[in-house]
Amino acid sequence: MPTPENFHALRPGPVLVDGQTWSLSVHDLGLLQVPSGRLEASDPFVNLGVGQVVDVPPGEYPVRVTVADVSDEQDGSHLREAYLSVVLAEGEAATVDAARRSGDDLPDGEYWVVPVDAGTVAFADAEAVRSAMPDGDWYEDVFDNDQDDSWFALMDSAEHLRGGCANIVMPLAKAGENVVLSHSGWGDGAYPVLRTLDATGRPLAIHIDLLVVGADDEDEADPAEDAPVSHADTPAPATAPAGAGAGSGQAPAGGEDRRPGLLGRLLGRK
Repeated sequence: MPTPENFHALRPGPVLVDGQTWSLSVHDLGLLQVPSGRLEASDPFVNLGVGQVVDVPPGEYPVRVTVADVSDEQDGSHLREAYLSVVLAEGEAATVDAARRSGDDLPDGEYWVVPVDAGTVAFADAEAVRSAMPDGDWYEDVFDNDQDDSWFALMDSAEHLRGGCANIVMPLAKAGENVVLSHSGWGDGAYPVLRTLDATGRPLAIHIDLLVVGADDEDEADPAEDAPVSHADTPAPATAPAGAGAGSGQAPAGGEDRRPGLLGRLLGRK
């Protein structure tokens, strides 16, 4: 499991990765509404509504993206998102462990991950997805509908927040229910959902670690033996999952083999 020394979410400045010094910067993506206290981490274009859910106190929270400059010249010409974080409280991180929901019994060193097939990660209120997203084909109606407020257009717009990120109110929102999205660093994969805590055990933030930076001797995470496959090569139609919105819809491709998140084991992070 990462330590506060080699976990760099929300920490701007230089970081050593594979013998190279990269610069990290932190960018504000606005507030996320989580009135239910059920925070969902997902690839929003593939498994929104069936992503991994963790518990947080109900509320409204800042979301921030930590971005790594991975260019040889360190001139900002090659940027990669390293962490997407929901900030629960300000403070100094003393512990990093697995984010979880009530009743989770994760063995030491294991954690839930977000399977990513569309190069994007997001946070949203899990209950809001059910009430504030429409029926039908989300891809054609919401994500890529040729309108300036489509999710793809907002993520591509440097004028909205920053290129590659967006804070979007859901189509049927009645109280500002929203989703905050970010490109997923190097692209598709399976990314840990972790949390930081202060010295008193108070949770400070929930993070999706995009595995761009970390300890120099870091190995990639291996899924636990009983984890289902992520279908990373399977195109997924963006249709409303069964039970989402006001009615039912088709589950994302591969959904029959997925549970909400995959259980992974983090090896080699000391």
